[in-house]
Amino acid sequence: MNKASALTLAAMSEAYEGDTAEARRLARTAAGLADALTDGDLAGLCEPLVRLGWAEVMLDRYTDAERHSDRGVEIARRTGRPYMLSQLLLCKAYTHFLTCRVTTALELADEAVTIARALGSGELLGFTLAIRSLFLMQARPPGDPDVLAAAEEAAAAVEGAGQSWWSTLARSLLAFAAMGAGDPHRTRDILLETGGSRDLSRIQPSLLPEFLELLVAAALAVGETEEAEHAAERALKEAEQIDLPTRRAAALRALGRIEAHRGDPAAAARAFTEAARESALSGATLREAQSLLLGAAFTRAAGDGASAAAMWRRACQQAAEGGATLLVALADQQRPEVLGDTDGAAEPSGPAAGLAQLTSREREIAELVAEGLTNQAVASRLCLSPRTVESHIARVYRKTGVPSRAALATLVARHTATAPGTPPPA
Repeated sequence: MNKASALTLAAMSEAYEGDTAEARRLARTAAGLADALTDGDLAGLCEPLVRLGWAEVMLDRYTDAERHSDRGVEIARRTGRPYMLSQLLLCKAYTHFLTCRVTTALELADEAVTIARALGSGELLGFTLAIRSLFLMQARPPGDPDVLAAAEEAAAAVEGAGQSWWSTLARSLLAFAAMGAGDPHRTRDILLETGGSRDLSRIQPSLLPEFLELLVAAALAVGETEEAEHAAERALKEAEQIDLPTRRAAALRALGRIEAHRGDPAAAARAFTEAARESALSGATLREAQSLLLGAAFTRAAGDGASAAAMWRRACQQAAEGGATLLVALADQQRPEVLGDTDGAAEPSGPAAGLAQLTSREREIAELVAEGLTNQAVASRLCLSPRTVESHIARVYRKTGVPSRAALATLVARHTATAPGTPPPA
């Protein structure tokens, strides 16, 4: 047990620092030891599974991370270890998020937040709220004010907590929400203040390419071109050193933004397309869809309309199936540009046509379901019985042809959102 505990701590530390080769070696050994232990062996100490799960997330090993998190969640629930349970739920939620299962990621994060609030730990609550704000951003239409409010609460929770991993990450993730709210000046200020310099040297080394990508977008938006180019170059160097598909994808998206700013659609298209391929290698479906959407318009502008349309359709499918409402809205904005439609879409068909056939009561209930309300909550809001609400939802499913609440939420968001400018999806 002591050896497994020490190895998981070492694996997470090396993964945090971006020493991928050593972290992989340690994580494989630690996983073998942890898998050999019984639940009884781990019952009194769930920390090894927490650390192992996060190390595997940082190493793009999402299946392993979810498996170990699942085991830890089961043990923590059975043995009454809420502090560990909150962290294990959040780790599992992050694997769902990156593999584009946004709805379930948010559900898991909500439970983690509830536990963290009850425990009263400011750092744990801030860290949990900050990660949840990323999920919420993807689950809501562009510019939803709840996203920024959630990220600001996270930053407030760790105020005065120093420079620990949790507190620094909670403060830095506010930058994504600020960009989503359409405020690149604030985004840049948060990154430079939290990161300590334009190299963002205080931010977790293994996550630098993602944060540098965001800095590129913010710097370009406020006219700091030289700073953006420096950040993109640094992102590429950091990604090469870390040697993980998701980090290379982030650096390539940063490069794509620079090439687009320079007026070279072919180079931008190549960068975004390669970013999508790198994301697919690790199973990071959300990042694949994001990269495809960023690249589709430039691919068409470079003269390859067929490839652009294929990229757009694949991203649409991934985003819709995963409940990534933000990406669905981005896809809708892009449709005329990518597919060449003059009116965005001709006549509605399929689920969209079914949505148009809903009665006013059915549409009202569908919109409340899309907001995340349970059947009981909808019933209370509308002064109906839960059975009546269930009957209405069954008819909504039948008319639209969608199979689940997550799919219904995505459909409703897609056909009601009026999206402002498009920030880089978090």
